[in-house]
Amino acid sequence: MKKTVDRNNLNWSKIEILSTTNDMLDNLYGAEGSLEREHFKKEAYSYYTGQIIEQARKEAKMTQTELAEKVGSNKSYISRIETGRTEPKVSTFYRIASALGRSVELTPVL
Repeated sequence: MKKTVDRNNLNWSKIEILSTTNDMLDNLYGAEGSLEREHFKKEAYSYYTGQIIEQARKEAKMTQTELAEKVGSNKSYISRIETGRTEPKVSTFYRIASALGRSVELTPVL
């Protein structure tokens, strides 16, 4: 059974001082739009993209070497992509997706 919380019994003074994720990112990497924050976002997207590729490769039961051969690259390049140390060009990303039996779909943001 799901437990519900009575909002009237919450200690709002303690809740109000909690940091949000944006507050923490501001403290660590600067405010939205700052060079430091933009650099962090670029690195985060690179890492996230690499994790997506790594997961898809493992689900396809393929090694980095096998994937590299299919896309005309080498194992170290695939490793750098998966760890977020480099970003593939868009054309390479599409070749990787295809080699993994995946497609890339661009949908409008609502």
